[in-house]
Amino acid sequence: MKNLTVQDLDLIHIQIIDASGGSYDTRDLGRLESAISSIGQEAFGEKLYPTIFEKAAVICKGIIADHPFVDGNKRTGIMSALVFLNLNKIETKNIQDEALEDFAVRIAVQNLEIPEIAKWFKNNCKH
Repeated sequence: MKNLTVQDLDLIHIQIIDASGGSYDTRDLGRLESAISSIGQEAFGEKLYPTIFEKAAVICKGIIADHPFVDGNKRTGIMSALVFLNLNKIETKNIQDEALEDFAVRIAVQNLEIPEIAKWFKNNCKH
């Protein structure tokens, strides 16, 4: 499995802001690091997030819910999850922009949990 780094997330954020506007600043580097490191969490020797879709959900929710950036957290969270899935040979190109926007807002407003986010990715990706 290929992982993203904090530098990857920063680059994704810069590209998102370049494309759609907003501020480039990172508000909390620790929260950004947590979005990446959380995918490997274990409890009692068992991975908390064993599937690729759960890992993508953790990255996505970590950025959307924890707001590590000053601006563009929903956009960066969704795109980071998609890049992560693509790096791991999961096709995401058929997901419509409007569906991604709606889903990012749902994650933020409804405080969706990891299993629900993972299910959405699994149902909307080609694998």
